Amino acid sequence: MTICFGPFALNLDTRQLSRGGESIHLSTKAFDLLALLAAERPNVVSKALLQSKLWPDTFVAEANLSNLVAEIRQALDDSSRTPLYIRTVHRIGYAFCAAGVGAAPPVRDLLTASFWIESNGRHFPLPVGEHVIGRDADVAIRLDSSTVSRRHARILVTETGAVLDDFGSKNGTFRGDARVTAPTPLADGDSIWIGRHLLTFRQSG
Repeated sequence: MTICFGPFALNLDTRQLSRGGESIHLSTKAFDLLALLAAERPNVVSKALLQSKLWPDTFVAEANLSNLVAEIRQALDDSSRTPLYIRTVHRIGYAFCAAGVGAAPPVRDLLTASFWIESNGRHFPLPVGEHVIGRDADVAIRLDSSTVSRRHARILVTETGAVLDDFGSKNGTFRGDARVTAPTPLADGDSIWIGRHLLTFRQSG
């Protein structure tokens, strides 16, 4: 089973956390904690219950649990003050609070995708379907920047090609130097500007 949230995928079978197809390291206990919280979403899970699940029949200091939460937040680029994924409920426990949680697209689609986006060394496969770009936690390509709207733009992929469309964003969407005001076909190597973020569209073959 794979749980998708924001740009992340949590595969419970292979015990892997990934972003844009790239694996993110988590310690064994941190992965177990994230899986536990995700399984109980959106409910709050008490510290006592988490400790009993992670360290059965063993007494550990509460700091061990908070250290694991800090490790997860670092891996997810999350903040304790304005959490997108892990919410602290003071004196009680923690809750998985990601919006738009769902199942991942089939792995075969990710491995055989003919289209993808490159950005800052990251790789975002684009299987057939809609791929929303923005600041929201539940979009396919999340860009955490004040120049990016919550739901800024989308790339719509079919079997034969891909088009870029703007969602009426404040700072606009550009293909190269041209502002996107209507669905615009994409070609291999096209530069896409989302606010101040540069993305590169790629197509195999």
